[in-house]
Amino acid sequence: MCGRVWVLLLVAARLRCGSFSMIESRLSMPPALRRSIGLSHATALVVGIIVGASIFIQPSEITRLIPSTGGVMLVWLAAGALTLCGALVCAELASVFPHTGGVYVFLKEIFSPVLGFLWGWAMFWSVHSGILAAIAVILARYIAYFVPLGESAIRAVAIAAILLLSLINYLGVKLGSAVQLALTAAKLAAIVLMVVLLFWFGGAAHRALPVQTAFAAGAALQSYGLAIAAGLFAFGGWHMVTYAAGETREPERTIPRALMAGTLIVTACYVLLNAGYLYVLPLGEVAHSTRVAAEATGRALGARAGGAIAVLVVLSALGALNGIILAGPRVYYAMAQDGLAFRWMGAVHPRRQTPHLALLAQALWSSVLVATNSYRELFTRVVYTEWLFFALLAAGLFVLRRKGLRRQQQEYKPVFRAGGYPVLQAVFIAASVGIVVNQWVADPRGSAVGLGLLLLGLPVYFVWSRRVPKEALTDAHH
Repeated sequence: MCGRVWVLLLVAARLRCGSFSMIESRLSMPPALRRSIGLSHATALVVGIIVGASIFIQPSEITRLIPSTGGVMLVWLAAGALTLCGALVCAELASVFPHTGGVYVFLKEIFSPVLGFLWGWAMFWSVHSGILAAIAVILARYIAYFVPLGESAIRAVAIAAILLLSLINYLGVKLGSAVQLALTAAKLAAIVLMVVLLFWFGGAAHRALPVQTAFAAGAALQSYGLAIAAGLFAFGGWHMVTYAAGETREPERTIPRALMAGTLIVTACYVLLNAGYLYVLPLGEVAHSTRVAAEATGRALGARAGGAIAVLVVLSALGALNGIILAGPRVYYAMAQDGLAFRWMGAVHPRRQTPHLALLAQALWSSVLVATNSYRELFTRVVYTEWLFFALLAAGLFVLRRKGLRRQQQEYKPVFRAGGYPVLQAVFIAASVGIVVNQWVADPRGSAVGLGLLLLGLPVYFVWSRRVPKEALTDAHH
């Protein structure tokens, strides 16, 4: 009898220990990110991030290079077409690797973890955080149109905007993507209204224009190349929707559709806006303007239009800022999961299910860049290097289609296949390399410094990677 009791006690203890170990293992498992992003939200993310403030302020660069209405329209269409080529590449890669981290994961899986790390390194310290800081300052400067602000106050407002939108995205990806959808819808409605008003009320200004050339016969091929490169920078950010693939419903299908729809919507907006500018302003005035949107609406509607343009830029900047804040921490989260960033950056809030500590780190560093005004130099020197990575992404598509998924030992069967292969992808590689070469020619010293800042990540990578087993790096996300 006593023996039976001991047996029963041992069995109960074993079961209790097993249940405790099961509970402990469940508690130790990090909560997963919640899939709350649908097609409309993903498309709003693409559009909202791309359409920042530049289209309302600086299309003069292209007009200076190509002084003709037809030439300017051709450049914007070409920039949109090349962006679509890049989006097609990302769409196919996202359908093969539908994981949180997007471009980081693509580079890591196709080539090497070191390339993925360098992408994330550049993102956090300069490119992504620099863009975030720059747009926040633009937002604050246009808020100053309604409330007079000094330089210190402008920086304080920019930091407050970063912190507020970071808080919204901390509260949940569902709330963050809903805010993104609302801001993007308002922005698109305002753009459509602006285009309609320019053509509706701009007839008198149009009739007063001097005769303008349809195409710039004397414009060199190099000028068109420089102008297209300038246009491509205005399309920047199209790839960021891939960062949140782990929180997107059916990412293999949703992200390709969002990339295609978003790129086409933005191209249409840019072409229509520039057509509106050129409808009411002479080429020379567009070429030398720093506030072309304000001057165009002022010419069509009178001086009272300035406030409307300020509202439009604020809406546009808010949408871009929210999308960039939402996207970036997903890369740092993925890097932390792979052991290539501080482990705490991979933490997921147990209730909000957001990478809350990565969001906090991004907000704090971007705020430092705003406060010290150091984002300008960092951003302008390093941003061109992302085009090196874009060229590698397109080259990676060639690698996958020819050699397949070697690590996974699986047949290469993407859910979405990019059209126009291999011609469109080769053109995109050439355009990406052309942008990099053009930057080196224009500013060799600054470009060398930018590349040096990027390569500073190499010794950091080798320190981090020694802490992580090679199997963990190669098997992550499989």
